[in-house]
Amino acid sequence: MRTALITGAAGGMGRAISSALIEQGYQMVLVDRDEAALKTMAQSHGDKVFPWVLDITNGAKVDQLPGCLPQAFREIDVLINNAGHDVGGRKRFDQGSADDWTAIIETNLIGMMRVTRAVLPGMVARNRGDVVNMGSISALRMVTDMAPYSASKAGVHMLSDIIRGELANTGVRVTEILPGLTRTGIVRSRYRGDVAQEKEYFDQFEMALEPEDVARSVVYALSQPPQVQVAQIVILPVNRW
Repeated sequence: MRTALITGAAGGMGRAISSALIEQGYQMVLVDRDEAALKTMAQSHGDKVFPWVLDITNGAKVDQLPGCLPQAFREIDVLINNAGHDVGGRKRFDQGSADDWTAIIETNLIGMMRVTRAVLPGMVARNRGDVVNMGSISALRMVTDMAPYSASKAGVHMLSDIIRGELANTGVRVTEILPGLTRTGIVRSRYRGDVAQEKEYFDQFEMALEPEDVARSVVYALSQPPQVQVAQIVILPVNRW
């Protein structure tokens, strides 16, 4: 049985991807800092999952992650870097909080780098594995009032390209998924739980992806034969370009 580790497992995107991979026969290491949500999620999947409460901005704890896993879950075949947020976002750069901007970068980019650095050596040693980085269309297209989030995702984009190049002579594949607007909890958390602002934001675009749409892209990339590497997938609502 193949093992996948996913960060941000308890969020909407994380739940959808985890469920899709479990249906494909994977067992999952579910990583999230929300202990209550993680526990609820784990209960619905039984022994197919191992939940681990972790804030990926805590470097020392991330470094210890591989050694903390039970033996049956320790050999990670697939790493899905999904954790991310935009708390305090959608503001002009000079008007937002420097602490908010820093926190976005620390989770979306630095945290992702820490987790990848902790897990990747095992894949390289086994000469096989998949790293799936959840990026964003914001890495490719400039949108005002999204400087920190877009910068973090631009970093994910370049890091994915560089790691893919560095590992070109190994059996490790690196895939970047770049979704457009997706109906997940990231917008509500951006506005610190303000449901009215969340609704207003989604309503202006009329259409959004669902987490399950993105999950199918992950399954597609992972289902390719070993010699096929899906480097990037850009997935958008049909009314966007």
